[in-house]
Amino acid sequence: QVQLQESGPGLVKPSQTLSLTCTVSGGSITTNDYYWTWIRQPPGKGLEWMGAITTSGSTYYNPSLRRRTSISRDTSKNQFTLQLTAVTPEDTAVYYCASLVIIGAIPLGFGSWGQGTQVTVSS
Repeated sequence: QVQLQESGPGLVKPSQTLSLTCTVSGGSITTNDYYWTWIRQPPGKGLEWMGAITTSGSTYYNPSLRRRTSISRDTSKNQFTLQLTAVTPEDTAVYYCASLVIIGAIPLGFGSWGQGTQVTVSS
């Protein structure tokens, strides 16, 4: 079974870049069965899908975050990474990485999730 683990700093200063890494085990990020996604949940709010990277390396982003978001991958380490630029306190959230199950290029739903990592934006 695929397992995911987020890692990165828990505190980021305003205007800086937030960078998180998701390490995948139990499966390859180049498999055709999944897209690899980032999702966040601000305190007291619902889940917000941020973006995804496909098995071929193509990316999709939430339009509201597209200008500040970048997702990349390192296939040699079986990892994918989120970068969010120009952060503000409104970017404070628990950040999750998750697999999105794909069959025939059709997303069927989320599979495995990481445990989540708290990121606080504060000076």
